[in-house]
Amino acid sequence: MSECTHDCSSCGSDCASRTEPQSLIEKPNAMSNIGKVIGVVSGKGGVGKTLVSSLLAVSLQRMGKNVGILDADITGPSVPKAFGIHQKADACEFGIIPAKSKMGIDVMSVNLLLENESDPVVWRGPVIAGVVKQFWTDVIWKDIDCLVVDMPPGTGDVPLTVFQSIPVNGIVIVTSPQELVSMIVEKAVKMAKLMNIPILGIIENMSYYECPDCGKRHSIYGESHIDDIAKQYDIPVLAKLPICTDLAKHCDQGTVELFEGDWLDKAAEDILEK
Repeated sequence: MSECTHDCSSCGSDCASRTEPQSLIEKPNAMSNIGKVIGVVSGKGGVGKTLVSSLLAVSLQRMGKNVGILDADITGPSVPKAFGIHQKADACEFGIIPAKSKMGIDVMSVNLLLENESDPVVWRGPVIAGVVKQFWTDVIWKDIDCLVVDMPPGTGDVPLTVFQSIPVNGIVIVTSPQELVSMIVEKAVKMAKLMNIPILGIIENMSYYECPDCGKRHSIYGESHIDDIAKQYDIPVLAKLPICTDLAKHCDQGTVELFEGDWLDKAAEDILEK
């Protein structure tokens, strides 16, 4: 029998001291009660990830679900802006209390903790990742059926922290019609598979523009390749969002909850069923 090296990963023996890999999943606040956790990701910035997160939360809330949004984009937080939230997050002896939107969606974002909304967050990666983890462990997400996590673009510290420390039930990948999207989607797909996170589907933003006069659709950013990409990776297409000036206006005015578009209603239903 060979001498024990105490490295269980390279040992075939079934000894009493053998240990299993330890889970890095963090426990939520003791007062939290959270159902599904859905991550909204993209391989690059500027594709409308926060827009999709906000609209998805609104669709879920209109279905009668209690919804929360964890804004994990620490250096570029914009969820409070879309919902017109300017008050600060509160706190009690048990933890941090998220702000509520006008229609009752719980929101936690670093902007709700800064002295001024326009103050830049000039922090290093480990500090940013730590804050995101605290948004899970210290915030009281009370009676939440679905928590939407709006993540920053890429595959760096924050997405890695979310996937390792928060029990994410699945992710939605947000893309746009440009040719380079297939490479971006592939990066997001590979990271999700590496972390054993289910991929719920793809949502294409800025898919087309529909003329308000004649109703004709125009592919402003070129013809969509989303169906081919989805087939390649065996991922369902959940929705295709058009370029909509009315929606942009609602986001700028902080009234995204008043927008009457139903583009993500079917996607919300599909996500709840998975």
